[in-house]
Amino acid sequence: MGCSTRHRWLLTALLGISASLILSTGQVVASEPGDAPSLQPYLAEYSTSARGMTVTLERELKDEGDGRYTLTNGGKLLVVGFHEVAVFDVVGAQIQPKSYIYQGTGLINRRREVHFTPGSETVRSFYKDEWYDLPYTAGTLDRMSQQEQLRLQLLSKENPRENLQVRIADGKRIRDYELVYMGEEILDTPMGPVNTFRFERLHEDPDRASNMWLAPDWEYLMVKTVHVEDDQPIEVMLKEGSMGGEPLATLLKAAAP
Repeated sequence: MGCSTRHRWLLTALLGISASLILSTGQVVASEPGDAPSLQPYLAEYSTSARGMTVTLERELKDEGDGRYTLTNGGKLLVVGFHEVAVFDVVGAQIQPKSYIYQGTGLINRRREVHFTPGSETVRSFYKDEWYDLPYTAGTLDRMSQQEQLRLQLLSKENPRENLQVRIADGKRIRDYELVYMGEEILDTPMGPVNTFRFERLHEDPDRASNMWLAPDWEYLMVKTVHVEDDQPIEVMLKEGSMGGEPLATLLKAAAP
C-alpha cells in the first residue's frame, strides 16, 4: 500500500470512528433544574492507531455561558486531516443540538453539516454535496453532541449500569442504535490505572464490533474506543487532558481510595 493511500485510508477511518462509535442516550427525561448534572469543560488528547499508523486527536469542550457549549475534535497526519465542531445548549439533563460541521482537509476534502431549527419538524443535513431534510423527533442528536448527552445521562442516573439507546441525524438518514452495558474494567493508561464502564454498540453485521470505555471518576469522559471492521481494529486511547482546569492525573489521584 502506497504512503498516500495509507494516509487516505487512516483519515477515512477516523471519519468512520465518529460514525461507527455512535454511542449515546437517545431520548432523555430531563431532571429538575436544581438536580440536573452539569458538564465541566475539558481538553483531552487521544492517540489513534490503525494499520501501524498513529494520529493524535485533540477534543475540547468549551462552556460559552448561558447553557451554550461548543465541542471540537480534530487531527492531522502529514497532508491530510479533519476538524469537526458541534454547538448545543444544555437544558436540565437534555442536550438541545444546534449545529454540527465536519470538514476534511488536504487529500480528503469532505464536508458534512447537520442543522437543527427549534420548532421545526425536520433536520437539515448536508452529505456528499447534497442537502437532505430528515424527520425530527425529540431527542434526535448529531454524531458529536450525542457523546456529551451520554455523559449527562450517566451522571443523572442512580444506576448507570443499564443499556442505552440513541437516535442520530447522520448523512441522509436517521439512525437508531443500542448501547449495551458490559461491566466494569480497569484500564492501564499513560496517567495510570483508570476504573471504567464498558459499553458495546450492537451491529447488524456480525463482522463489525464497537466498544467504548468511560471513566466514572472523570464524569464518564471517554477513555478508550475500539472499532473492528473487515478484521481491521481502530483504537483510540486517552493520553492526557484536563477537566475543569485540573489535570486528569490529579483528579485520578484525588479519587483514589
